[in-house]
Amino acid sequence: MIKAINVEHREHVSQRTFEDVLASFMDVTGSVEDGFDAVAGALSDRESFERAFKEREGSSGFMRFAVIDHGAWLTRIYDRPTKAVMVILGNPLIAITMLRHHTGAGLNVPVRIYLYEDTKGRTLVSYDLPSSLMSSLEDDAVMAAARFLDARLMALATMIAGVEA
Repeated sequence: MIKAINVEHREHVSQRTFEDVLASFMDVTGSVEDGFDAVAGALSDRESFERAFKEREGSSGFMRFAVIDHGAWLTRIYDRPTKAVMVILGNPLIAITMLRHHTGAGLNVPVRIYLYEDTKGRTLVSYDLPSSLMSSLEDDAVMAAARFLDARLMALATMIAGVEA
């Protein structure tokens, strides 16, 4: 099966420096970078799972699953000074609100956010709205939960960028 979908892409063009935006992002997100599977695999019931991940979320309600510093390797290997970080972030307690209705939602949770400095020296916070990515599932319950995730992601991006998209 092949489906074409329309994806809503958002970019917040910040007046803040890349370093300030990245620091703000790190401050308001928690981390499970030590290994989601290891943490989840050590838990045997819903209560301990929810408690463990509630403790790992940041004030934004999100946690980082992985941070990929594209800027580091672009600068070092290709001699192209770049500031760019892609982060896989989410919260399994939010993900379950979609996954319980359709496991296909797992393709798009956790989500990705990209913080980078463009060639004009501007800092951008970029992401695709989860609800637009999940529209192919054609599931009203998933879409309602995904719109909640949209709002949380937009709020995070606005907070760290200091400006709406």
